[in-house]
Amino acid sequence: METKEAVKNNLVKLASAGQSPWYDNIDRRLIKDGSLKSLFDSGFLGVTSNPTIFEKAVSSSGEYDPWIKKLAEEGKNALQIYNELTMKDIREAADLLRKTYEQSSHVDGYVSIEVLPEFAHDAVRTVESARQIFKLIDRPNIMIKVPGTKEGPDAVRELIKKGINVNVTLLFSVGHYEACARAYIAGLKEALKTGKNIKNIFSVASVFVSRIDSTIDKLFEGTENGHLKGKIAVANSKMIYQKFKELFYDRDFEGLKKKGANVQRVLWASTSTKNPAYRDVKYVEELIGPDTINTMPPATVDAFLDHGKVEQTLEKGLAEEKSFLKTLKATGVSIDKVCQEIQDKGVAAFQESFDKLIKSITAKTKQ
Repeated sequence: METKEAVKNNLVKLASAGQSPWYDNIDRRLIKDGSLKSLFDSGFLGVTSNPTIFEKAVSSSGEYDPWIKKLAEEGKNALQIYNELTMKDIREAADLLRKTYEQSSHVDGYVSIEVLPEFAHDAVRTVESARQIFKLIDRPNIMIKVPGTKEGPDAVRELIKKGINVNVTLLFSVGHYEACARAYIAGLKEALKTGKNIKNIFSVASVFVSRIDSTIDKLFEGTENGHLKGKIAVANSKMIYQKFKELFYDRDFEGLKKKGANVQRVLWASTSTKNPAYRDVKYVEELIGPDTINTMPPATVDAFLDHGKVEQTLEKGLAEEKSFLKTLKATGVSIDKVCQEIQDKGVAAFQESFDKLIKSITAKTKQ
């Protein structure tokens, strides 16, 4: 690992390239021992969380046990305890990032927390849950994570209309992305009609990257199309970025910007490298460009800080990237179908993690 100053310089370089580094992890131990603050001091500009992260944090240590015991004795059930624990962590992380939030003119400095996974296909309940979470945490630098399912755009539009910051999550395909980006723009327009100041409404679109290669690579193992392995996830992401530019740098959105609108930045998620044959910072180094965020899990953070290279790569080799996608289509594999299947599995995986977390909390209350 390099010196703290070298690490800081590396993160500063990333930010200078237009990409904000966020940390994809939260744990009470990191807050208590100062590790999270140290990451922010080094240059990380935000935090993301999800049910899997919280499940691991609560189940893998006794750090939360005293709180669980106290809340159980107050008569709270497992779901209420979950809300108390997670909101406390999010609130404290938001406080640590408040300076970043102010200094960046509210562009960075956010902590994201997800609505319950069971609401992924229910726009009405998603909106109700998001409003409640936003109110209870009571911090301006919070983003509510809303799954970008078929029902997601309706929830995104309504929340943006109400002035609630949204992190649209579990996006994989260009179609997933475009639907939710247009919902954000529609929400801003509706907010303006109600007389709301849209200057302080922010949103990001979380595009999951590595899972696409993990899925498609298996299809071409040992075949004549093996050269496509490790190529599709980045190619797909670069096409999404081109769609981002098309939507947020056209005449229509320029009119909104004059009224205070902020672009909905693209956030690269699931950027850990699952295949050991690939460079361990592949999904950071190959997707660096303006108006983007990369939220990195701990192992990817360590790798990037140790030997990551920073250069503008997001718009390099677009012709070649398009050729990879064209070849994929010629093999009979639909990228949209693959992305939809992965999204469905992602929703199910978060529900599974949440169920395990509730079981873990329940078990701890009985100890």
